[in-house]
Amino acid sequence: MSVTGAGVPGAPAGGLAATVLDRLTTAYAGAADPARAAAMRAYMKDVAPFLGLTTPVRRALSRTVVAGLPRPGEADCTAIALRCWELPEREYHYFAVDYLRRHVGRCSSGLLPVTRHLISTVSWWDTVDLLAAHVVGPLVAADPALTAEMDAWIADDDLWIARAALLHQLRYKERTDTGRLFAYCVRQSGHPDFFVRKAIGWCLREYAKTDPEAVRAFVERERGRLSPLSVREALKNIGP
Repeated sequence: MSVTGAGVPGAPAGGLAATVLDRLTTAYAGAADPARAAAMRAYMKDVAPFLGLTTPVRRALSRTVVAGLPRPGEADCTAIALRCWELPEREYHYFAVDYLRRHVGRCSSGLLPVTRHLISTVSWWDTVDLLAAHVVGPLVAADPALTAEMDAWIADDDLWIARAALLHQLRYKERTDTGRLFAYCVRQSGHPDFFVRKAIGWCLREYAKTDPEAVRAFVERERGRLSPLSVREALKNIGP
């Protein structure tokens, strides 16, 4: 049965999630900066409202939120992420992403449908890219059977799901499945959207740090299919 096809569970009201969300909303709301929030919302193309928390402030507050709390299980991670995503302000989504990144090693392949939901809801590069590289990537590395799910994601009509498939191996280095990486780039080489074309170049540029000759040869072979943006990004640090 497809993991992606599994239903996304609801977010239970009690337990660790309730404590985290209570602390989180109190801490974040108390430090809100409306003037900065307006500028942040404009910078992020109005994808969501903001509280106006700078990254250092937000991370410091987050440490106080989780201080003294027990380590979560997968059900806790799921509940916290989903409940954060139900809140409109973007900083709550960032908290969820950071929380999943920190605890993904305690989760199974069952977290993948939840992560897909997050990627495809209130979608923008600021959350999608981190979820792809730091949550989807580790889940697939831990359970290679999930590569079949990535093969489905790369063909998805949702450009953010396809982008996540392209980027999920971003941190794999020598463990990269180069055949799959290159096949994914070819599969989406004609995509009309900037964010997919950019992701193709980015994942190739990152892998070029490990095997520049393989990337150079791939780009030369497929230059007629790849967009100029993808080619430029792929060869940025290694030259033609």
